[in-house]
Amino acid sequence: MTRFVHAVRPRYAEVDMQGVVFNAHWLTYFDEACTRYFEHLGYDASVAFFKDFDVMLVKAVVEWAGPAGFDEIVSIAVTPSRLGTKSFDLRYEATVEDRSVCIGAITYVSVVPGTHDSTPIPGGLRGRLETELVDG
Repeated sequence: MTRFVHAVRPRYAEVDMQGVVFNAHWLTYFDEACTRYFEHLGYDASVAFFKDFDVMLVKAVVEWAGPAGFDEIVSIAVTPSRLGTKSFDLRYEATVEDRSVCIGAITYVSVVPGTHDSTPIPGGLRGRLETELVDG
């Protein structure tokens, strides 16, 4: 298994008066990392979410662990931690250098593309997630 890591550099507008990434931006960073993670799994994000499968966020937990500031390189590791019939969890671990700065756990439900109707996770996606599944 190749550990997937996506890097972001917080922009000036994403840092609050305390000099750290404003809390709401973590979900945006995790969403971007999720998109790139699906590319890592072999899906073209500009097509896959409209044709092959789609997911909707149903639960998000964000735990602040330390400061990440303007223009620092934030590395976000993405790993699946639970795989159900129609939903799965991705774990996000954001670090600056070797320092933990934010941890996220997001539950996604599989939906029929173009609808809000839940559906079992497609077999191809399930297989790719299973190869990288870790205990959460």
